[in-house]
Amino acid sequence: MCTHTPKCPTADSPDREAAHVVAAHPEQGWSLLCNAVVVFEDTGELLPDGQVIAPHRPVAALA
Repeated sequence: MCTHTPKCPTADSPDREAAHVVAAHPEQGWSLLCNAVVVFEDTGELLPDGQVIAPHRPVAALA
């Protein structure tokens, strides 16, 4: 449950990625958001209900 003010967007909200990060694991390529969404460095997502959101933003090319 979100305790932030203002409240973070819910997992089913279109702006769900705007929720606060509560656990970051950049060495593994993922972060857990306050709304229980897991976001991956390739921009894919795993929602709390198990739904998978495919990567949806371009990832910057390695220099």
